[in-house]
Amino acid sequence: MMSFIIALIIGGISGWLAGIIMKSSHSVIVNIILGLVGGLVGGWLGGLIGIGATGTIGSILISVAGACLLIWLSRLIFKK
Repeated sequence: MMSFIIALIIGGISGWLAGIIMKSSHSVIVNIILGLVGGLVGGWLGGLIGIGATGTIGSILISVAGACLLIWLSRLIFKK
């Protein structure tokens, strides 16, 4: 249960940072979802190229990168 709460906190921080970097205006819930999914995407892509996240800061950086990628892809798809 505690790891789920920590994942939500890291996801929220990551989504918030990605929203600032990409100048996106999403709600808090969307930011958390982007951060969580971004963590999965970033971890998967990082694993493909041999980059792994260690510790909280590494997890946040990988999640932010993944969330930024998701925001960029959503803009391409939906032409915002």
